[in-house]
Amino acid sequence: MVNISLPTVVRSTGFSSLSNSIMQHYLSLDKNFKPCPSAEGDELFPNGIFVFNISSMHGYIQDNPDLFYPEDIAVKDINTASSIINEEHLDSVDVTKPVILAEIAPGRYNLIDGHHRVRKAARDNIDTIKVYRLKASQHIHFLTSRKGYEKYVEYWNDKIKDQRKSQ
Repeated sequence: MVNISLPTVVRSTGFSSLSNSIMQHYLSLDKNFKPCPSAEGDELFPNGIFVFNISSMHGYIQDNPDLFYPEDIAVKDINTASSIINEEHLDSVDVTKPVILAEIAPGRYNLIDGHHRVRKAARDNIDTIKVYRLKASQHIHFLTSRKGYEKYVEYWNDKIKDQRKSQ
């Protein structure tokens, strides 16, 4: 099991920053939202109150290849400094398997799966790594609690308000 401290954030580069001309949309609470269930052995990514079911997310990505296209990004643009990494595990990691970046706030993508792969790629001087980049509308369905979902929608909408005030 991988223990992760603070969330890992992709550094502000062209792919993670919002253009002022692109406006994000508010999220609406879905009264029929059902939390993503977790089974024993599922990999979960906790980010404060927000807990994502990574195992279910991987299954969905694999079942819907027409919705998700892996892209290459520079390993140096992914910050894993706040991750707790089991160095002994690195040699068994497959760096060709895409990692997952999730849009946690408008235009800001966090690494939520693949911390060991990114660290190994950096260690082995690999310049790029494949990523799946999931927008909020794609990853919100993998939150594991109703409370987390409601707080996420509130958090997201507060970020949109802040963004619009600053423009």
